[in-house]
Amino acid sequence: MFLKWLPWKYILRHTARRYKILDPITFLARLRRFAQPSEIQEPIELLRAGILFHARGLINTKAIQYNLDWIWPFWVEKQFNPEDPSFIPRGFSFSHVNLTHRNWTAVGRPHIPLYPIVDPRGLVTPDFDGWSLDFWILSEDGRHLFPSRLPEVEQQLHMTDNLAVETACRDQDRFLVTEAALEENTRRPELLIRVKGSAGAPAWVAAAIRPYNPEGIQFIEKIAYIQDETCLTVNHHRRIYMSEPPERVVFSDYRNGDAVHRIHTATDDDSVACDIGMATAAALFRIPETGSKTIQIRIPLESGSKKPSRTIQAPARTWGECLSDTPRLEIPDEKIRFLFDAALRTLILFSAADVVPGPYTYRRFWFRDACFMLNALLAAGFFDRTYRKLETFPLRQKRSGYFLSQEGEWDSNGQALWILHRYHALSGQPLSKKLMKAVDKGARWITKKRLPDNTDALHAGLLPAGFSAEHLGPNDYYYWDNFWGLAGLKAAGALAESSGSLAMAAQLEKEALNFENRIFASIDAVSQNAKNGAVPASGYRRMDAGAVGSLVADYPLQITPPGDSRFAETVEYLMENCFQKGAFFQDMIHSGINAYLTLAIAQTLLRARDPRYRRLIRVVADLASPTGNWPEAIHPHTGGGCMGDGHHGWAAAEWFMMIRNLFVREEGDTVVLGSGIFPEWLKENRPVRFGPTWTPRGRITFTAQKTGGRIQLSLDTEPKAGEFDMIAAIPGFKMQTVPSRQKDIVVEEDAP
Repeated sequence: MFLKWLPWKYILRHTARRYKILDPITFLARLRRFAQPSEIQEPIELLRAGILFHARGLINTKAIQYNLDWIWPFWVEKQFNPEDPSFIPRGFSFSHVNLTHRNWTAVGRPHIPLYPIVDPRGLVTPDFDGWSLDFWILSEDGRHLFPSRLPEVEQQLHMTDNLAVETACRDQDRFLVTEAALEENTRRPELLIRVKGSAGAPAWVAAAIRPYNPEGIQFIEKIAYIQDETCLTVNHHRRIYMSEPPERVVFSDYRNGDAVHRIHTATDDDSVACDIGMATAAALFRIPETGSKTIQIRIPLESGSKKPSRTIQAPARTWGECLSDTPRLEIPDEKIRFLFDAALRTLILFSAADVVPGPYTYRRFWFRDACFMLNALLAAGFFDRTYRKLETFPLRQKRSGYFLSQEGEWDSNGQALWILHRYHALSGQPLSKKLMKAVDKGARWITKKRLPDNTDALHAGLLPAGFSAEHLGPNDYYYWDNFWGLAGLKAAGALAESSGSLAMAAQLEKEALNFENRIFASIDAVSQNAKNGAVPASGYRRMDAGAVGSLVADYPLQITPPGDSRFAETVEYLMENCFQKGAFFQDMIHSGINAYLTLAIAQTLLRARDPRYRRLIRVVADLASPTGNWPEAIHPHTGGGCMGDGHHGWAAAEWFMMIRNLFVREEGDTVVLGSGIFPEWLKENRPVRFGPTWTPRGRITFTAQKTGGRIQLSLDTEPKAGEFDMIAAIPGFKMQTVPSRQKDIVVEEDAP
């Protein structure tokens, strides 16, 4: 209690003046004037993440730029090279962080929450935020092959019995290929790396232990070689088993430089210790002068994270078992089909325990990302997997009813309620009493959180100013938050009605109607001053890139009908003013091209039957990595990740839903078939097929085949509650009603 009476502001100001530094009290007061007043100024979770991120960046500043003769990861070799477009000057940079090539691909199993990552040049990081393994060819004549320094390599994702990333590097007569995958050995997960190299001259394949990862430095203080076990140990903990003994192992510490510079130095060392934490080592395997050398690396991993998860881990299943009854896409476009298959596997991979939007930077739970990812999993039929995640929602709910993943963000309650209702609507299963209690508390929180509506302010009746989805700007009364809140109330009302709580349903319906009226009263008051009546991010903002958040009213929430003029104009504004390289460029925080927001715009165009959605899909496909994923934001010049996780689950979810909706789309209570099929896919006598997918009306598999000027539709449906009618709306062909009981339908070509 005594501490509350201390004159903290006076002490801070006096100290600042004494040391002639900026007064922090005045600085924070000025900083907060850029945002609307809010109960949460800076979310502590975001501050904590930023501090950790830039702490790593400060270490990078000390370790990298003074040691550029080391072999560094791909992003450093690019970003620190003044001749490369990725180069970033460092003069006044507070910290040196990866801002140009935040790309990596996770490998794993459907039921194991472990995500080893592989960077674009084959650098493998076995543990979360850990050190890495790199693979080189070292020649006796000094003509080495370092993948991170090559301008191009070939990298691909194998999706047969497992997920594996293969990286193939070639430089003149030297060739190196690695393949990394997570395997199970007697139910213990192991990272398995297969390495094959050839050189055409005396050389070694080198397995190098590196004190860094795609974010930067990660300390290694001790490396040792245990000859009897043919393994290396790192920091006394992780063991790296090799399929055969190396010819020798080279060690080095920070003061002696990178181990690569000591390959011709004869020593009898079997270990190295480095008090700075920059120990390196390389195990050398002789390549035959004619032929190649193949080795295998095995790294046993723990079966889960040290921090207990709130979610029950998925039951053990192989990839084949997990994918046995999931949607399949058959189209003549192999790239789009590959990206669809990869996206589905990403969604499964990142929901092994908690739903996480990424394997590294974003390996933690947010309701926002989970909402989009679980929606895609529901459409793919993963009801049990989704329900296990939903059962943890009450554990993340405060007594007030607030679904908390990050303080100061007011969209989470709406998202939690919406996805709970989506589960009920698609699966047909009721929610448990525990979940229904959480629904009731969550809906009451929204109604109580709303501001008074008896004023003339633009934010009357809306949710308070909040930090929102991070990419919209400073604290404000964002329509994004309010549309989610409205959707949450509607979802809670529908759940209450389905459970027989008719009085509660009526009350929530009344509250939702009032909320909706207040939101659109605010929009109508400001849109007349916005360009062509478009909807800004908030009533207190001019039109800018943040307006993309307001489109959530159209997709996925469908609060407004297709083609609503206000949101159509918002799309036009964004496409005219906020696009780079044919895709949406988020100026705020991301400062990069955003794949999932581009696809959200494409979904709005699809609803409006505007064919430009096809162009956006093509652009996003071209932005994908060779391994079939997207970082959160993409550098417009390098094509590499510039913000967030390098393998992003929300992006995978949006790609899955985009392709699904081309074939089977929900419009209110109606199912629309084929409204997004690309005309070029409908080749004569070659069927296109999608399914099965799940809708509130039932399970649907859809096939279309063009013959002459007609389309032959073949349907396989399993209605949930009696027969229903669908709408066939294939571009270029007549729209017609299709009864679900009818299996074969002929659709005529539309008149020119």
